[in-house]
Amino acid sequence: MGKSIRHSIVGPTAGKFKYEIREIVALANELKAMGMEITWENIGDPINKGELLPEWIKEIVVKLVLDDSSWGYTATQGELDTRKFLCERTNRRKGVRIRPEDIIFFNGLGDAVARMFGSMKREARIIGPSPAYPTHSSAESAHSGYEHETYELMADDNWKPNLTEIENKIRYNDTIAGILVINPGNPTGAVYGRDTMEAIVDIARRYGVMVIADEIYQEITYNGARPVLLSDVIEEVPGIALKGISKEFPWPGGRCGWFEVYNQHTDRSFREYIDSIVHAKMLEVCSTSLPQRAIPLVMGDSRYPNHLEQRRRLFEARTNEACDIFNQVKGIKVIRPQGAFYMAIVFENGVLNDKQTLKIRDSKIQAFIETRLNDLPLDKRFVYYLLAAKGVCVVPLTGFCCTTPGFRITTLESNDQKRVSTWHTITNAITEYLNS
Repeated sequence: MGKSIRHSIVGPTAGKFKYEIREIVALANELKAMGMEITWENIGDPINKGELLPEWIKEIVVKLVLDDSSWGYTATQGELDTRKFLCERTNRRKGVRIRPEDIIFFNGLGDAVARMFGSMKREARIIGPSPAYPTHSSAESAHSGYEHETYELMADDNWKPNLTEIENKIRYNDTIAGILVINPGNPTGAVYGRDTMEAIVDIARRYGVMVIADEIYQEITYNGARPVLLSDVIEEVPGIALKGISKEFPWPGGRCGWFEVYNQHTDRSFREYIDSIVHAKMLEVCSTSLPQRAIPLVMGDSRYPNHLEQRRRLFEARTNEACDIFNQVKGIKVIRPQGAFYMAIVFENGVLNDKQTLKIRDSKIQAFIETRLNDLPLDKRFVYYLLAAKGVCVVPLTGFCCTTPGFRITTLESNDQKRVSTWHTITNAITEYLNS
């Protein structure tokens, strides 16, 4: 046996990255190996759940694949024609105006988020929502070395952000350099209107911080809601909007996301920060060429608005269908979503305890799961029992950097019968569990 490595190679971010959405998969795969059939409700991949892209979008991509130039590098910040197209798209709105140099492409928003936090001074903190999306919360925590700084999304008020808490935390913590907003929200499905977004920008203006808006679900809204984008209200305040095609086309495997940067020339520190991101990107040459080239051809096609509207109607119908089913169950609270394709089911106060169980038919699976229940949050305990007893894999809400007990489901399943059956399986399990 050789010598141990003489220097520790464990970095300061070790242990900071938590991603419950995929971590639950490891447990589910162990049960799958034991013969259990799993229904995956943990991850937001429309393709995996059976959504088919229109043939005209596929035809555009096929033509690009046959174009030899699509196989090469592109500019560091992204394909210039695509950036010009996206600028025109944003500038048609009655908000801030941007230029091609204000757009930076990445290999998906996961890469963008890592660059965003990794390029910040370690002492600079970004306050974000709770429940939080794990990519953001883990990256911010790993960047700073501390627990993610959060503000509450109020379940009793349609998951609106607690503006008083945001302002107080920024007022009394001068390390906070920015406010993160996810709009439409994941895992909540909430959509914030103009009043909320203007209030957040106003706080940023008065305290000299930037605003970051994750707008990946901007084209998936329904039940009467349309998001107010950051570009609509940002005015002179420095800000960044995160956008992509993974949920919108949808093309999650394309790994194609981008920043829209607002007002980078109004603040020296902000401009230097953005410059540092661009310079770091020069080391990788460019991001994915093919999907970038597809963006103006797909989004600029006359059929695209109808494609988006059909998807909005689809997810509205599924969301309302799910609400009708879950609202029949005692002991839980359902806030009707207006965007994205998720629902957060919240357990009412005091209904969970560490004695509740579900009947598990297979004694080996029962023994396996019961060895993993120690010191779990109560909602995660339910999620483990749901997985072992019913084969349904959901994500505990406490896995989204919050203390509110519950779980997240998706509205992505394309098989109508299977989707409704899965929701009834979950609701029956909740009733059984709470009455055990």
